[in-house]
Amino acid sequence: MIIFIVLAVLSITYGFIVVSVASGSKFFLFWFLLGAIFLLCGVGVKRNWYLLLPKWLMGILGALVFVGMAVFLFLMVKIGACFEYTCDTPLDYIIVLGAQVKDDGPSVVLKYRLDCAAEYLEKNPGTICIVTGAKGSNERVTEARGMADYLISAGIAEERIILEEQATNTSENIRYSKALLPSGDVAVGIVTNNFHVYRALGIAKKQGIEDATGLAAGSSLSFLPNNMTREAIGVLKDLAFGNMVFW
Repeated sequence: MIIFIVLAVLSITYGFIVVSVASGSKFFLFWFLLGAIFLLCGVGVKRNWYLLLPKWLMGILGALVFVGMAVFLFLMVKIGACFEYTCDTPLDYIIVLGAQVKDDGPSVVLKYRLDCAAEYLEKNPGTICIVTGAKGSNERVTEARGMADYLISAGIAEERIILEEQATNTSENIRYSKALLPSGDVAVGIVTNNFHVYRALGIAKKQGIEDATGLAAGSSLSFLPNNMTREAIGVLKDLAFGNMVFW
């Protein structure tokens, strides 16, 4: 029982930490829900509720938990394998995926992406950059506009930046950006945070950019559990809806 109570407290506390970032995402609710489940399990163990369930049902529930944990760990390995993706050769285009733009500039997650893109663009002066993202309800400008402004302030020439201002999710980021690419064989890189590279490349492959190169930007270590868990669920969702390929 004590273990479940400790896990419940940790989950709910972490949920409040995630809320404090004010990222606009509702995923913090996952940690509150997980905390409630742990709490319920703790009470159930204390009151021996599990003895009321048929053995066959307990077996099914145990199997589901085991399979769920195995799938989660497998996806963690697949996602983690992309953390160090980079590119040391010139690309024709890089696509920087959007994230929240706050009143004072890019969010922490987006800043990691933009700093990675700026570093690559400085080393490869022939590369064109597509910044992609629409305006959210909690944003004063489109994500693409905010991203372009940041890159320009970092010394990247404005004529090297193409804005895509309609996309509202990763799938649209890549689809609408692909429409801006010239026909023919072009080398394309996708810049996003390390935890997001696996899913982004899976979506790109599904949309016909099969040879896209991932450029993994950094991320905040303290929020990595939240981001990795969210990505694992995102991968399952996109695979189920046919938005990405498993690779």
